[in-house]
Amino acid sequence: MKKILNNILKLVVVCGWVMNSFYVQAQTDQEKAREYQLQQEAFRKGLLFQQLDSAKLLMEETQYEAADKKFKYVLDNIKSVPSDLAFFFGKNSYLLGKYKQSIDWLTKYVQLKGTGGQHYTEAISVLQKAESAYLDSRKIESKQVEEVLSRNYDIDCGPGGKVVCPVCKGTTVIKKTGVFGESFKTCTYCNKHGLLSCEDYNKLIRGELQPQQKP
Repeated sequence: MKKILNNILKLVVVCGWVMNSFYVQAQTDQEKAREYQLQQEAFRKGLLFQQLDSAKLLMEETQYEAADKKFKYVLDNIKSVPSDLAFFFGKNSYLLGKYKQSIDWLTKYVQLKGTGGQHYTEAISVLQKAESAYLDSRKIESKQVEEVLSRNYDIDCGPGGKVVCPVCKGTTVIKKTGVFGESFKTCTYCNKHGLLSCEDYNKLIRGELQPQQKP
């Protein structure tokens, strides 16, 4: 009887060891699969950034149409749009005469990076030119051009994951001027902090963010 119990005990130990080996192997396979997926994503992202660099070079060489095609390719294939892409696509759109499109993307860049952005000064300069040209273009008849607007994309807000609320400009207060003077009300989008999460910011761009109800 004792011998039988010892054999059963050994069998249980062996089964436990086998099951543990399968579990460890399954974990290893999952980790390998995840690592491979990350490598593929990094490789794909690297190729897209090569296309972005190529588009920037074409823009510098005044080949704006060719640059536009590459910028659009990156936009259509990247998961989250980096702020630099918003700037360069906005600038190239201005150079192509697509002023509304330029205003949209350059505004997003300024909202995302603020005065500390690497391209802030140039973005503001081109944005002002685009706004002026857009107003002038509305005074004369011109053919409609296809526009790629930022609301159709998820914008990368950077490592901080926060953006100054474009509704109240970070003040948490919205000021309105009426016939009886100025009135003030608390911004119902940024939760009294003057900031939006990246998710809420992208919802706001698409017109999907609902104002918070007053308590």
